[in-house]
Amino acid sequence: MFASLDEVCAAIAPVDAGLFPAAQAHLDNLTKPRGSLGRLEEVAARLFAIGGGKPPGVDPARVYVCAGDHGVAAEGVSLFPQAVTRQMVANFLAGGAGINVLADTAGIDLRVVDAGCLGEPFAPHPRFAGARVASGTANLAAEAAMRRETCEKALLLGASLAGQAAAEGIMALGTGDMGIANTTPSTALFCAYLGLAPEDITGPGTGLDAAGVRRKAGVVAKALRLHGAVLASGDPVAILAALGGLEIACLAGLILGAAARKLPIAVDGFISTAAYVAARAIAPAVADYAFVSHASAEPGYAAVADALGQKPLLDLGLRLGEGTGAVLALFLLRAGANIYNKMATFAVAGVDGGA
Repeated sequence: MFASLDEVCAAIAPVDAGLFPAAQAHLDNLTKPRGSLGRLEEVAARLFAIGGGKPPGVDPARVYVCAGDHGVAAEGVSLFPQAVTRQMVANFLAGGAGINVLADTAGIDLRVVDAGCLGEPFAPHPRFAGARVASGTANLAAEAAMRRETCEKALLLGASLAGQAAAEGIMALGTGDMGIANTTPSTALFCAYLGLAPEDITGPGTGLDAAGVRRKAGVVAKALRLHGAVLASGDPVAILAALGGLEIACLAGLILGAAARKLPIAVDGFISTAAYVAARAIAPAVADYAFVSHASAEPGYAAVADALGQKPLLDLGLRLGEGTGAVLALFLLRAGANIYNKMATFAVAGVDGGA
C-alpha cells in the first residue's frame, strides 16, 4: 500500500514509447487490412505498452463508484435534494442502479466507496470499499471545499484502492461517481486546470433550465475569484482542495494509483474527467494509462476534451455518471486485447497478404 502521495507519484512512470512499433507490427500481421480495426488497434497497442510488452489483458476488471456530498449544494446548483446521494449509494448496494446493470452485463466487478457522504456511516456491505474521509465538503463558493490534509487523505484513499485491486489480481480499473451538485466543483476544476471560462462550459447537470445554468456559472465564477490566489499558485493539490469534492479527490487518487501500479483505467464522464484532469496536473504521466471512455452529453465536455487533446472512445449521449461509460469502455479494452491475443496472423491462417 502507499504511505504518502509523494510515494504514489514517485511510482508513476511514462510507458515505454519504444514498444508501440512492435505492437503495431503484430497488429499489421493479423488477418485483416492494415488499420481496418481502427481505434481498437490503438487500444490494443496502448495496452501492450502499459503492460510493458506483455500480451495485453484487462480481466478481471473493476469499477469503483465513489460518493460524496458537497457544501455548494446550498447555492441551489442542483434540482435534486442532497439526500439523493445517500439514497443512490443504497441503490448501488442493492444492485438497482444503471451501473449495476451495465457492470453485470459486461462482467465487471463493482465496488462502492463512501468517500465523503453526509450522515451516519453506512452499515457494512460486501460491495463497500475503503473508509469515509470526511462527512461532506464545505461550500467552495464561500471557503475552501477541503483542507489540504483532507484532500490528500482522499487522494491516498483512491490510490490505496488501486493498490489493493492490483494485489487482488485486478488488471484494469474504471471510475464512477455519485454526489448531488458535483458538476459544479467539476466545472470549477476544469476552469482552474484548463483555463476554460465558466460561461462556456457550465451545463444543466441534473436538468437546470437556462436561468439555473446562468446562476450555476455565476457560482463557479465566484469560487474562482475567491480562490484566485490558490489558482495563481499553480499547486494542483491546493487547487483540488479549494474547488473539488471528496469523491473527486478519491477518484483522482484512484487514477494516480492505477498508473503507479501500471494498470489501465477507464475514465467515466464529466465528474470523473475532472478527477482525471486533477490527477494529470499532479502527475502528467497518468495520461499514458487513462482511457477517456465517452463524450459526456454535458454541453461543456467537448471543450474539455479538446483542451485535453484526447478523443473519447464512445459518443452515446450518456450523462448519468456512476461509471456507466467506464464499464462500456472496459468492454472495448477487452475487445482490443482479445484482437491482439486471439486473432490469427496471415502465416498461421494460411492467408495471403501478410507483410
